[in-house]
Amino acid sequence: MGPAVIILLLSAGAPLFALGTETWWGLPPCALCLWQRWPYWAGAGLAALALLVPGRGRAALLALAGVAALASAGIGALHVGVEQGWWPSPLPGCAAPTAGAGLSVDDMMRSLAAAPAKPCDAATYLIPGLPLSMAAMNLIYGLGLGALALLLARRGARA
Repeated sequence: MGPAVIILLLSAGAPLFALGTETWWGLPPCALCLWQRWPYWAGAGLAALALLVPGRGRAALLALAGVAALASAGIGALHVGVEQGWWPSPLPGCAAPTAGAGLSVDDMMRSLAAAPAKPCDAATYLIPGLPLSMAAMNLIYGLGLGALALLLARRGARA
C-alpha cells in the first residue's frame, strides 16, 4: 500500500469515525466538532488526487494533505481551549442559549436553532475515565497524521 493510499484512508477515517460516534453511540457534535472534519475531507481528496499524479506532484499533494490534517489539529486546539474555558468560541452557534434581558419566552423560542446544538464548551468524552475529550483526541490525531503525511511527502520528493 502506497503513502497516498495510507493518507487517504487515515484522512477519511477520522470524520467517518466521528459520524459513527454520532450514529451508534449518540454523541452529539457541536459546531467546532463539525468544523474539525472539513480539513480531513480536504486531505482525503488531496491524497486521492496524489494517486493520479506522479513524482514531485504527488509529494506536493501529500504535503498539502498533511497541512490539512494540521489545520484540523489547530481547530482541535481551539476547541480544547473553549472546553477548558481558556477563551470563548469564535462561532456564535457554540454558545448555549441564554435568556437576554427583556426577552419574552416567545422571543427566546424563536431565537433557538432549528436543530438543538451542543455547546462547544461542553466536552464530549468517548472513553469513560479517560480525561481526553473528542477534541483533544482530534488534536493528537491531527498532529500525528499531519506529521506522517509530511514525512511521507518528504520521502517521496527525494525518491
